[in-house]
Amino acid sequence: MDLKIPSTNQKRLVIIGGGFGGIEIARLLKNHDIQIVLLDKHNYHCFQPLLYQVATGGLEPGSIAYPLRKFMQQIPNGIFRLAEVLSIDSSIQKVHTNIGEITYDYLVIATGSITNFFKFPKEVSSKMMQMKDIPQALNLRSFILENFEEALLTYDESKKQELINIAIVGGGPTGVELAGALGEMKNNILPKDYPEIDFTKMQIHLFESGAELLGQMHPENQAKALKYVKDFGVNVWLNTMVTDYNGDEITIKDGKKIKSETVIWTAGVKGNPIIGLDAKNVLPNGRILVDEFCKIKDTENIYAIGDVACMQTETLPKGHPMVAPVAIQQGALFAKNVIRKEKGKELQKFKYTDKGSMATVGRNKAVMESNGIKMGGFIAWVAWLFVHVMSLVGFRNKITVTLGWLYNYFTYDRTLRLIIRPFKHNKED
Repeated sequence: MDLKIPSTNQKRLVIIGGGFGGIEIARLLKNHDIQIVLLDKHNYHCFQPLLYQVATGGLEPGSIAYPLRKFMQQIPNGIFRLAEVLSIDSSIQKVHTNIGEITYDYLVIATGSITNFFKFPKEVSSKMMQMKDIPQALNLRSFILENFEEALLTYDESKKQELINIAIVGGGPTGVELAGALGEMKNNILPKDYPEIDFTKMQIHLFESGAELLGQMHPENQAKALKYVKDFGVNVWLNTMVTDYNGDEITIKDGKKIKSETVIWTAGVKGNPIIGLDAKNVLPNGRILVDEFCKIKDTENIYAIGDVACMQTETLPKGHPMVAPVAIQQGALFAKNVIRKEKGKELQKFKYTDKGSMATVGRNKAVMESNGIKMGGFIAWVAWLFVHVMSLVGFRNKITVTLGWLYNYFTYDRTLRLIIRPFKHNKED
């Protein structure tokens, strides 16, 4: 069975993944003499940097997602198929999916990353909450709210503490932003929703195995972020390795145990490769080795971009950071090089332009750095808001998110505290 792709004399480019890099390629090759087929297991593009706001009730899922079919309407030479890719066969230039097969002339793997639990066995990692896509963010929101509902009904103080405590493992941007959002909820929202619960006893823990939060940022911004997080009442554990979790208690390296039924893992990601690639080109962390043109080594027409790709250089022996700007810039390079290749021109090598980094910790509190300039506080927070709004796909999403943030800012409220699909009961089953 094939995917019923219209026949054409054009060469066919198959893109696996509708993330930042995948849609950038499709956008830049619009109206060019090439057939673009975009494959994704979801029918939407997800703006992952704002998933934590969906999880904490600040934004609706639809405001950070954009339908891929609507996106492809703007690309006359583009086709979308809702499909999960199972494997590729480079010998016959074919992609195998759960709905059929498709041949390609160019293939781009832009499958992003998945959660990396490192050495934790599945029986431990399965008890932790993830936040890599919209369903997981909604599960997390439901799980937290269901725990508060259960805490209202229990007379066991130890069990109540376990239900209302929240632990975050990983002090990178996601962990810091999530900790700040939860701290705001604890201070301004949850006591009004659940007046029978004494939220002075609620503990939010942030565990980081390194010596600082936001390890990739300047020490000055690391110190600011640490202060901001603590200002929201979050307990920060630096140089602290989580070694075990049984569903009720976290165990850290020194043997200390901390009660919490909600443990959110933000400590690492790994590449999400496709079956069928030569094993020597796939690193233990799942990233695929590519050259300076984003081409997978020892292949002729298979490329990888973004989180799943590892372009090793003297200055970056572990590859580029797994962030959206890298995927976007690599997608742009690939699109330009396809055009150059078809015209017989020399291909350009990838050179990453680091425009800086930023993280928000909550209301009026953020850190950012770019081209040697470092700042924190309100100005950095406004800059963070602007950059994230402008990066969203779709005018409606930009307006919806802006209005949602304005409402949250002036009312100190998050209106989307909805248990739309109960998760805790299903998880226990």
